[in-house]
Amino acid sequence: MRALLQLFTFASLLFFQAGCNPDSINPLAPEQSQEHNNENPTENKEYSMPSEIKITVSGKTLPVKIEDNVATKALVEALRGSSITYEADDYGGFEKVGALGRTLPSDNKQISTSAGDVVLYNSSNIVLFYGSNSWSYTRIGKMQCGSLDELKSFLKAGEGNISVTFSL
Repeated sequence: MRALLQLFTFASLLFFQAGCNPDSINPLAPEQSQEHNNENPTENKEYSMPSEIKITVSGKTLPVKIEDNVATKALVEALRGSSITYEADDYGGFEKVGALGRTLPSDNKQISTSAGDVVLYNSSNIVLFYGSNSWSYTRIGKMQCGSLDELKSFLKAGEGNISVTFSL
């Protein structure tokens, strides 16, 4: 009986010691599963907000330095799925405007725009300025372009309808 008790005690010690072996740590332990989620951002719903997105017109791409607001957060979230393409046309001789094809949350304020500004109008239209205006908009960002002439050329100012693509 004593030998059986010693054998049971010895086997129990081996079993418990194996459970403490660092090589046998559960790969889904909280510290490691969190680390795993950071490697795959689609599994982690808390994304970091980028500082810019891209705008492409006629095969040319410019960065857009974006604001940190409800509209840009929703836009970036949509862009994480895929790029967004829409049609924009000249309006008033100072902007290209077009329906985004979706509604974004807005935080409209009376603002004065300038060339390069990208704004949300009526929650579903994006306005790309090559001139200026004063109206109630939600700022999306600012196209990072050299001169006004380069911006007008990029947007094909005054030339009618263009296809615009936003992407990350």
